[in-house]
Amino acid sequence: MTSTLLTGIGELFTGRTDEAGRPTDAPGAETVLRDAALVLDGDRVAWLGPAAEAPAADLAVDLAGRAVLPGFVDSHSHLVFAGERSAEFAARMAGESYAAGGIRTTVAATRAASDEQLTAHVAALVAEMRAQGTTTLEIKSGYGLSVHDEARSLAVARQFTTETTFLGAHVVPAEHAEDPAGYVDLVTGPMLAAAAPHARWIDAFCERGAFDADQARAVLAAGAEVGLAGRLHANQLGPGPGVQLACELGLVAVDHCTYLDDADVDALRGSGTVATLLPGVEFSTRQPYPDARRLLDAGVRVALASDCNPGSCFTSSVPFCVALAVREMGMTPTEAVLAATAGGARALARDDVGVLEPGRRADLVVLEAPSHVHLAYRPGVPLVRRTWIGGRPL
Repeated sequence: MTSTLLTGIGELFTGRTDEAGRPTDAPGAETVLRDAALVLDGDRVAWLGPAAEAPAADLAVDLAGRAVLPGFVDSHSHLVFAGERSAEFAARMAGESYAAGGIRTTVAATRAASDEQLTAHVAALVAEMRAQGTTTLEIKSGYGLSVHDEARSLAVARQFTTETTFLGAHVVPAEHAEDPAGYVDLVTGPMLAAAAPHARWIDAFCERGAFDADQARAVLAAGAEVGLAGRLHANQLGPGPGVQLACELGLVAVDHCTYLDDADVDALRGSGTVATLLPGVEFSTRQPYPDARRLLDAGVRVALASDCNPGSCFTSSVPFCVALAVREMGMTPTEAVLAATAGGARALARDDVGVLEPGRRADLVVLEAPSHVHLAYRPGVPLVRRTWIGGRPL
């Protein structure tokens, strides 16, 4: 293994925060460093600090004033699917409302696809993500909704990430429409048994048109019994019990969090559960954006993720989500990038990614820009010039 010195860094966005998860300029723990250098050794960060104090390394790369930041940690995506739903998107843009029922369209296409077709499609989407700076990602099942199709969806996902999530409780499929309780029994029994060997997490869509709080609780409890950590989709389409259920259960993260009342915010603050916000969904559905400013000011930990899926949000771009969070959700550029790096890592219970400091994985992004602010300042522009994953440039 060789060591590499990255020098000529105009701005080094470390991803470090204070104990409350906020940006910090405390000496030795700064979120942002100017005129910095970074040393990679094998797959880890070995040193960072002022360029004038940089140690020698086997190789040196001059970045000519470009910004460096941790690779994005996309903690919420649904990449294992077939088909597309552009007609549904066009209908929403013409004024129709979004409902979860469209998921069943993707279920039919996914069941009909071969393993090879699903794998190729996931590979293409992961390549899109990598090109836009995502170095760690989570992938859910949820478009198979049968014992066989959920297990094979997770087996496909496992080829691309260790952060795989069993989402058999996405919606009730058509063949079980008259017996949702029986479908929950299937999810918590044979389907879970088939899916668990390929999954780290278990999730449920706690929402009208999907699963209620009691059903979601049963799904999460069954997953916990076989060692799967819990996550939850909640409060996306309207107010509901999902956020408070996630906090009660001490889940690492609860995702969407679009419609929150004061009790929800208090529960998030008190539990430490990460609120993962998915602004690409609101862009694609024309729903109100989550109020990130309210959450941050209340001391809630926040993450940003893509929610890449064929129905409510077909974007693979975390930079796009960062720009939306700044423009529409009251976040500063620094807060938004923190939410997409260190925040995403926290939402996946990972302490090796999302922050650049000695001992962490050498997952990093070089921007064709002098500052992380350009991610919001120049929305839609492909600013990621180069990406390292585990110390290796892509």
